[in-house]
Amino acid sequence: MTVAGIAERAEACFGHNAVSERTSDGVRVSTYAETVGRARRLGSALVEMGVKPGDRVATFGWNSTRHFELYLAVPGIGAVLHTLNIRLHENDLTYIAQHAGDTVVFVDAGLASSLPHLPGVRLEVIMNGDDLSRPGALGYEELLATGDPDYRFPEVDENAAAAMCYTSGTTGRPKGVLYSQRSIALYSLMANQPDAFGIAESDAVLPVVPMFHANAWGLPYIAAMSGARLVLPGPSPTARDLADLIAAEHVSVAAAVPTIWQAVHALEEPVDLSSLREAICGGAPVPESLIRRFDDRFGVPIVQGWGMTETSPLALISRPAAQPGRSIDQTYSLRATQGRPLAFVGARIAGGERELQVSGPTVASSYYDRDSTDSFTDDKWLRTGDVAELVEGQYFRLLDRTKDLVKSGGEWISSVALESAVLFHPDVADAAVVAIADERWGERPCMFIVTEDRARLDKQAVLEFLRPKFESWWMPDRIEFVAEIPKTSVGKIDKVALRGRAAQLAQPDSAQ
Repeated sequence: MTVAGIAERAEACFGHNAVSERTSDGVRVSTYAETVGRARRLGSALVEMGVKPGDRVATFGWNSTRHFELYLAVPGIGAVLHTLNIRLHENDLTYIAQHAGDTVVFVDAGLASSLPHLPGVRLEVIMNGDDLSRPGALGYEELLATGDPDYRFPEVDENAAAAMCYTSGTTGRPKGVLYSQRSIALYSLMANQPDAFGIAESDAVLPVVPMFHANAWGLPYIAAMSGARLVLPGPSPTARDLADLIAAEHVSVAAAVPTIWQAVHALEEPVDLSSLREAICGGAPVPESLIRRFDDRFGVPIVQGWGMTETSPLALISRPAAQPGRSIDQTYSLRATQGRPLAFVGARIAGGERELQVSGPTVASSYYDRDSTDSFTDDKWLRTGDVAELVEGQYFRLLDRTKDLVKSGGEWISSVALESAVLFHPDVADAAVVAIADERWGERPCMFIVTEDRARLDKQAVLEFLRPKFESWWMPDRIEFVAEIPKTSVGKIDKVALRGRAAQLAQPDSAQ
């Protein structure tokens, strides 16, 4: 069970199927046979350059065909693919590359100015174009030309490390997670069951989720394993770019965080998503309102998944089957849960804070070269930091992150519940809730709202909208109307930044 096994089967069984990439000059199309052939040559070139099994080979790039070739070539020779987050500060990038022990880095030319010269890296390769600010760097095609077209991937221990990703580091230094050859292959099987992603050769798959983030949710490997056409969005795609790409390439399955699908929904006509059979959504809780709006406008179901870097990443998915007596509203409520565990993934709610904990063959049991005692239980279950409840005895619903709960007068208030509720308001485009300090109650909810274009909304109208849905003590004490909600490097609400803003608002001289 190795990445080379996935690549070789794609070449043998699905060699004629397309791998496409959006570029500034239009969509560039190749095939699995061509892609795997180039990955072999790249692998042999890296071996000739002295890359050995276990060496860390970093990437710093967008979702592209060359990046996909690296997905196959680096684990194919027994080295470890380390995808660097292109949106991190250079201090974090330097720390991560040094901690991981990167020796080679592949970087998109358009991103080269954002990448510091990393300690320990002895070879830099520019994936497209040239970058004169990096003297000594090789061109990707120049390196590829030195490779052996008849090279065969070697036998590799399936338990050896194949890839690594680092967590976002929102609560401290980023932590490294290693994926073995076996876990990547096993995850690709588990995540592609009919009630999970369910991707087939007849599909065209668009991973909008970045390839630097948890292996793009494993979708490049799943597409190769199933033979599905792979469509890669290229650099800096806008919502309009994505909608046009879906229509032009007849994409049937696309995966992105909620903010992306919100932006697509906000587009003015024409928007043709008729080829989509579903939109996979994760990375942050998916508001029920967004699920309903996609159904109503596009007839495209949003399928919510949940996971973490530590879970490879998909661990839960919500795809409830029709049941006699279940109302439409109950079905929507279930679709807005994080869902049920994948096969072989254990999930439980434990402790006084009702934390979701998970375990399984594709779930990490420790971090790379770091003390993990706070993140794992004594029996090696991952402590997710998410507060959860069970619905119908089998669907997990996340109520909040433990650090994002608002503790008011000794009682917990869920920021996620308030956010999901206010997003049903037709004049609300985006919203987030964090705790704000309060002398009497300790903490109270502070809500930040982005309104739809030209919409007029005030605090009283928001409170009137929320009042039928919550107890009075849940009502946010402070509502701030803002131009945008800050997001993290992977598109999640940046609650660290919002908590800082709330702390400023709590100062005595802050205007009410």
